[in-house]
Amino acid sequence: MKKQWLALSVLASISYGAWAGVPENNSDIMLQGFQWTSASSSATWYNQLSANADEIASAGFNMVWLPPPSKAGSLEGYLPEQLNDLNSKYGTETELASLINTLHNKGVKVLADIVINHRNGTGSWCGFVNPTWSMQAITSDDEAWGAAGSNCTGQRGNPDSGGGYAAARDIDHSQGFVQTSIKDWMNTTLKGVGFDGWRYDYVKGYNGSYVGIYNNATNPYFSVGEYWTSLCYNGEGCGSDANYPDAHRQLLVNWVNATGGTSAVFDFTTKGLLNKALSTYNYAVLKDSNGKPQGAIGWWPSHSVTFVDNHDTGPSGACGSGQNHWPVPCDKVMQAYAYILTHPGVPSVYYTHYFNWGLGSQIKALMQLRKSQGINSNSTVTIDRAEQGLYAAYIGGKLAMKMGNGSWSPSGSGWTLAQSGTDWAVWQKTTTPTTVKRTVLLVYGTTASGEDMFVRGGIDHTYAANNLGLACTSSNYLCAIPITHNNLRNATTAPWKANDNYLDWYGAEASQSTAAVGTAMDWTTDVWPSSWGTTRTVAVDGYGVEPLNTYGQHYWMLDVQMDCSKAVNGLWFEFKTYIKNGAGWEANVSQSGTPYTSGNHFAQCGKVNVFQRGVSAPVSIRDFP
Repeated sequence: MKKQWLALSVLASISYGAWAGVPENNSDIMLQGFQWTSASSSATWYNQLSANADEIASAGFNMVWLPPPSKAGSLEGYLPEQLNDLNSKYGTETELASLINTLHNKGVKVLADIVINHRNGTGSWCGFVNPTWSMQAITSDDEAWGAAGSNCTGQRGNPDSGGGYAAARDIDHSQGFVQTSIKDWMNTTLKGVGFDGWRYDYVKGYNGSYVGIYNNATNPYFSVGEYWTSLCYNGEGCGSDANYPDAHRQLLVNWVNATGGTSAVFDFTTKGLLNKALSTYNYAVLKDSNGKPQGAIGWWPSHSVTFVDNHDTGPSGACGSGQNHWPVPCDKVMQAYAYILTHPGVPSVYYTHYFNWGLGSQIKALMQLRKSQGINSNSTVTIDRAEQGLYAAYIGGKLAMKMGNGSWSPSGSGWTLAQSGTDWAVWQKTTTPTTVKRTVLLVYGTTASGEDMFVRGGIDHTYAANNLGLACTSSNYLCAIPITHNNLRNATTAPWKANDNYLDWYGAEASQSTAAVGTAMDWTTDVWPSSWGTTRTVAVDGYGVEPLNTYGQHYWMLDVQMDCSKAVNGLWFEFKTYIKNGAGWEANVSQSGTPYTSGNHFAQCGKVNVFQRGVSAPVSIRDFP
């Protein structure tokens, strides 16, 4: 093969720049990979998550937030004792490493729950070991100093830089040895086991500048902090100030600024407003005076992580169980997901809702709709209605959605109802460029169990330079062909197809699974013998019997929407196949009737292209039936 090669509210003080840990225009979706009772699971939680890894990847989750990993004085891990001991109630360090490796192989990043506001002593109130800290690590105003039964004596640290936490010792992050020790724990112990980024617990307990210090020292893939303060509503103990949501989201923005913009923050303002709106059906609370979303996503969406519930606010299992401190009404959960999975910000899905409540298929459909329409953390929102009984908005010019029992549908042509449920609906804009056409490759190649076929392709770099005026490189993708996969039903190949946006020469794309060696294909046949058991079909299972395959077994299929404008003469593109764990790259061919000479196959955009590995002449290039 050739190697072709904001207008913002005046209340919001925001500093812009380049941030580690918070990418702009972020299309990632996070899964909170546990609930409050996960540590008491009969099987270790890490192993249970590993068993769900295929579903996590095929759904389109890009990040999984795991519970606190260190040995702790509490079952759930939020009273950490020995930071460097990663054997917890969720499983052993070996099981944790195995889980992270499994998720990485499916293209999923993993965030650790960082609990550093406070720490338990081992065997006493203030005996810090593994790592060892002196008592100067404890803030001078911690309740342990002089308390009955406390062994805290000697030199104290400085006063707390945030709110106190009575259940454990508040840590003084101004101490150099504390900072050095925490950086080493994060860089060596946590990154050593494979963690990619951080979820910071209880960040109102210490100044946000310390999160900036730790992020700058660890360069996380993503960072988010839990800054949870109460949100009341006008007429319910908040007095007459009509700006109370602004005051609440200002606290979130101030904290992000304190981190130097290196961390996102959970959008508790949006969470509280959704609770209110879904309880009363008064959706007016979701729109601010400037016509924008009322939560943090209305001011700084790229740094806002939206969520419906988490291990603290919501149930762990059945409705009303677990912590359940501040839940969305149980029968309104899908309305809330219709909101966060269509709106800007970085959405976080709660494990309980996806895996325990039978809502996984609906949530997955919304996730894949969000991704297919290119909605990201900075997508625009135009709120059309926000009133009693109805909320309706257009997002990014690609989606429209409504919540409530009022009737509404998007105006203008080209809108198609994509997903709906009780009191919610989402539409997508269906106008498709005429240059984007369904294109199928069917390539014969015998394989054995555990072997998979991939394809790479595009346009020859030299031909592009000499004839098309294109200076193609592995970073600009000018010789690649944009694609969108039509078949995401195969549980084996779907994780490899996630974030695969081009038929290209270069292997795995930036956010694609590293297990992919190109663009994944699916095994098909024309007949499924009864001796094989239950018939598998591409239409249902993503592999098996396929009507376009009238040729026999072992015809591997690529079924995509392809941008023909990027092909040679709007028609031709090259490709070559690779059998992973098997025969490898196919031999060069010499196909006649092509626009230029190449050792690769030439196929046509918008057609059904049938080939055999290593054979020059195509079996067939034909129109769709």
